[in-house]
Amino acid sequence: MGIASDIAIIVTAGFLGGIAAQRLRQPLILGYILAGIVLGPLTGQSLISDHHQVELLAEIGVALMLFALGLEFSLSDLRPVRRVALLGTPVQILVIMACGAGMVRWLGWPWPAAVWFGAAVSLSSTMVVLKTLQAQGRLGTLSSRVMIGMLLVQDLAVVPMMVLLPKLGGLEAGLSELGGAVARAAVFLGVMIVFGQRIVPRLMAAISRWNSRELFLLAVTALGLGVGYATWRVGLSFAFGALVAGLVLSESEHSHQALSDIIPLRDLFGLLFFVSVGMLLDPDYLRAHLGLVAGLAAVLALLKGGVFAVLSRAFGYGNVVPVATALTLFQVGELSFVLARVGVDGGHLDQAQYSLLLAVALVTMFATPPVSRLTAPLYRVLRARAPRDPLQTINLEREGLADHVIIVGAGDVGLAVSRTLQQQGLHCVAIELDQRRLEACRRAGTATVYGDGAQPAVLEAAGLDAARLLVVTVPAAETSSAVARLARARRPDLHLVARAESDAAREALYALGVFEVVQPQREASLEMTRQALAHLGVEAGEVARLVEAARREG
Repeated sequence: MGIASDIAIIVTAGFLGGIAAQRLRQPLILGYILAGIVLGPLTGQSLISDHHQVELLAEIGVALMLFALGLEFSLSDLRPVRRVALLGTPVQILVIMACGAGMVRWLGWPWPAAVWFGAAVSLSSTMVVLKTLQAQGRLGTLSSRVMIGMLLVQDLAVVPMMVLLPKLGGLEAGLSELGGAVARAAVFLGVMIVFGQRIVPRLMAAISRWNSRELFLLAVTALGLGVGYATWRVGLSFAFGALVAGLVLSESEHSHQALSDIIPLRDLFGLLFFVSVGMLLDPDYLRAHLGLVAGLAAVLALLKGGVFAVLSRAFGYGNVVPVATALTLFQVGELSFVLARVGVDGGHLDQAQYSLLLAVALVTMFATPPVSRLTAPLYRVLRARAPRDPLQTINLEREGLADHVIIVGAGDVGLAVSRTLQQQGLHCVAIELDQRRLEACRRAGTATVYGDGAQPAVLEAAGLDAARLLVVTVPAAETSSAVARLARARRPDLHLVARAESDAAREALYALGVFEVVQPQREASLEMTRQALAHLGVEAGEVARLVEAARREG
């Protein structure tokens, strides 16, 4: 059956690999790549009859992945950490590019291939990092916001890489080819900005008025692939055009619907791409160079983690943030596979070089969850050995500090709690790590201690011994548990109210003696139940009884 049977085999193998990855709590893409290694021609038992056709379909997968990436880009995620993201990330990319290229140049690689390697390993994995943070209950923390901001800029860095890297070989004969590529890219971006501002919104609005989901999906897909084809025709990367199309459409009011419609296509063709990535890995090369792979992965992880830690500290993020970024962003990312594939297709990387790059990437990806889990223990060790800096405080009068409320976390939730309590004449002291939020506390007149609420010195500075109540609003389960444990040890009589993002975190906090645990999703479901019953005419007393029963059962 030719290509039909090949697709059936690839999808089935990818499905089985995905199940294995899910059971091992790893990102699905790792399961897809391992499935590709099993199916690949280099294992000596390939089940795929037409590898060329599979590679062509994989190209569509790359384009759809980058198109969706452009659609997902959010300036709101970047704005709170824009300094470290926009200024620090380019420094990180250039430093790791230079280090990575130098490492493989020392192994005898030609310099164009070495630059490809350096560019690929400079990127981290958005998929792996988000899954790791979610599994560890750390989404929403300051360190996670810094990481996500830097990952967004890394993703955007793929745009100039796709324009410049394929032209590296031509530099030996001069800069004219590179200059031409940059000029074409600049003209194309200018045209796309005009196209995106004046034509795309009208086009999408006209198609939306027909109320046809099929036509809307076709229009979105045609836009992504059509712009990719246009860039290929002018001598640039097909995938580069798709990414730019996604960025243009992300500014439209139709971007959310476009993203939700394109995701199933992206996931299916993305599976084909990642399986095809695995099919190109040479297991014999890997077996013969295990020591080299392990050594490169270890050195790269140390270098990359060190750069992230130094940059975080240089941009004013202290406490746990440098440790968290170092132990979570050290891996090589999924967009590195896209770059590597472009390098192989263009003849810039040979089979052995590609296999080494892919193997190093896989090792660092698999290592991320367990290494990231060491963040809190390592931070505690470093904190215990480091000299204590004087604590920064805002609007805090230490004299007469008693019978007050300590609020750990001065984000939107913490400031809202503080504002309401202060309106009732209660004195509040907030604890916060984020400098931007400290400024919000300063403007609001809220007494604030800068630091980590899980540290004894910080809680003492906030007046733990004389406090009336402790409210923990941070979403990270590890942090809230550490604060509760410390507060309970110092003040067994103190009432604690905390926030939890999962049932497991809620039960853990109750086990630590927290008086009341608020779970935002659960509270939202109870409130929606209350509203639904009220609108259905159920009397108020019965509504209250049913909601309370649901609360107890939950």
